[in-house]
Amino acid sequence: MKRALFSFCLMITAASLCFAADPVEGCWFSVDDKTGKIVSGWELYTDNSGLLHGRMLSAVGITAGTLATRCKETYANFPVSGKVNRMPVLGTPWFFGFRMEKAGRWVDGSIVNAEDGSMYKAELTHHPIDGKRYTVETLEVRGFLLFFSGAQYWRRCTREEALSLR
Repeated sequence: MKRALFSFCLMITAASLCFAADPVEGCWFSVDDKTGKIVSGWELYTDNSGLLHGRMLSAVGITAGTLATRCKETYANFPVSGKVNRMPVLGTPWFFGFRMEKAGRWVDGSIVNAEDGSMYKAELTHHPIDGKRYTVETLEVRGFLLFFSGAQYWRRCTREEALSLR
């Protein structure tokens, strides 16, 4: 009986690890790299094909009715149909097409900056708390344009926190 119970518990644990979400998935605060202030709340999620996308849930100074008028009408591989420059800033997947390279690392994605319409190639890397360089759970968001790259370091938050910015 003990052996059967142990085997069952081991099976449940193994199954839960197989279906666990990647640490990149969930909610994050974007942080201005110059001021260190929180500017927006995001939700990163995978679709049915296993690609990672991200939508802005809230942002300082952005209301639910704000449209992405500075964007182009369309972008290659944009995951939502319709004119992008008529879509709301909040709720639209501005991060899209990321594929998992390994747990905590997503590559070959694209990011559209809804403020100016620029599109960048990007990759995401999760950094767990290590007590040294990373004192909070951190997401490195690295964008590429031609030969240049830049990174922002986001921090984990709850969904309620990600929805709360005004």
